Amino acid sequence: MKLSFFGAVKEVTGSAHLVELESGFKILLDCGMFQGEDEMADRKNREWGFDPAEIDCVIMSHAHIDHIGRLPMLVKDGFSGNIYSTPATRSLALIMLLDSAKIQEYDARYENKKAKKRGVKKPDIKPLYSNEHVYTALSQFVTINYERWHQVSDEWSFMLRDAGHILGSASVVIKAKEKGGEKTLAFTGDIGRPNRPILKNPVPLPPVDYLISESTYGNRLHESPPNEFKHLLKIIQETCHEKKGKLIIPAFSLGRTQEIVYMMDKMSNENKLPQVPVYVDSPLSVNATRIYRLHPECYDSDLQDYIEFDPDPFGFNGLRYVTEPEESKKINHLPDPCIIISASGMATAGRIRHHLYNHIESPKNTVLIVGYCAKGTTGAHLRSGAKTITLFGEEKRVRAKIEIMDSFSAHADQNELIFFLSNLKKDLRKMFLVHGEEEATKEFFRILIKEGFQNVILPDKGVVYEL
Repeated sequence: MKLSFFGAVKEVTGSAHLVELESGFKILLDCGMFQGEDEMADRKNREWGFDPAEIDCVIMSHAHIDHIGRLPMLVKDGFSGNIYSTPATRSLALIMLLDSAKIQEYDARYENKKAKKRGVKKPDIKPLYSNEHVYTALSQFVTINYERWHQVSDEWSFMLRDAGHILGSASVVIKAKEKGGEKTLAFTGDIGRPNRPILKNPVPLPPVDYLISESTYGNRLHESPPNEFKHLLKIIQETCHEKKGKLIIPAFSLGRTQEIVYMMDKMSNENKLPQVPVYVDSPLSVNATRIYRLHPECYDSDLQDYIEFDPDPFGFNGLRYVTEPEESKKINHLPDPCIIISASGMATAGRIRHHLYNHIESPKNTVLIVGYCAKGTTGAHLRSGAKTITLFGEEKRVRAKIEIMDSFSAHADQNELIFFLSNLKKDLRKMFLVHGEEEATKEFFRILIKEGFQNVILPDKGVVYEL
């Protein structure tokens, strides 16, 4: 068995890990997009490091774009095998990939227009893929439920286990027969947090020989859930009630938005939420919430009990889901306090950029960052305390208050990662750390060694590791 890495190496985006079995059968774990606002991300997205036509199958951990975003391009470039995922991941993949194709087409037109203004006669910037490639990729999906061993051939089988990260997210366990005996390899995918709203807790992996583990928050600890509820309520009250301003929340359409809405639904039922309009302004968020409603099999017991009292945990008086562009524009000109939840979570694209453009310079307003933001993104600039940001070619002064709540992260923190991995320590022969910025990964490496893990490896991109 051989293992090589082509994304999420000393960075968070672009997850793609290649497993080659003894027979030469090639399995790609994830096929994610590199995210960021620079040319480097675009260049990396157009390079594979392997031949897509030689990949025999893909196993998807979950439907976030940094894990699923290049699937249509893989198909476009020659891949014709099965794409395995949970049913919920397949449902979400449709809306996520169609939205990605739409954004790429818009960006390509915009960049070509700019190139013409610079004097380029025939600019030819193309999107990575189109809707046609998305639908072709969706036709290749084969859905597998959790905790079911799927025998692909006499040589190997795999199982998906609930990772508790977003709806349908999974860890992957592979068993392969080789001349020297059976080998087992697991991929954590993105590990969720225990005791989070909506989803079940992450299910620990069984003992395995080799492990690919994420390390996103390997150097951080998150805020606890009780403080989180109070912290969010305090920000809402200070911004909307005391300062009469607007609370702008850049949030991922998938997972983060539903969690925030569910928490506000609870505040509303407890008569704690101020009487201000709440707008979820993102067609993708609206569609994702519909899919969340269709997969109650992924809910934890608390939410299953809650929906007996409140049948719609993603809806309350004062909440409005916005899809039409004209209605979105009107929100920016409302004089009264309100809460705006909009995508994208890193503020790299989408309607959130218009809301930031119109509200970032007012000290009455607050921008609440509720998730990870890759280097170079507008969200990352705001997180780091930037005094100005550039939106639509214009420099805007950051006068709004910037709040950060990493507790909303769907990623396990350092302690939660150690707890999730603790039962594997005895049997592991090698562990590879991926999906983390270099600083976080190195710190997590040091913690793992201190905790007694051995043969922990920080892989290099494109290097082949013999297992």
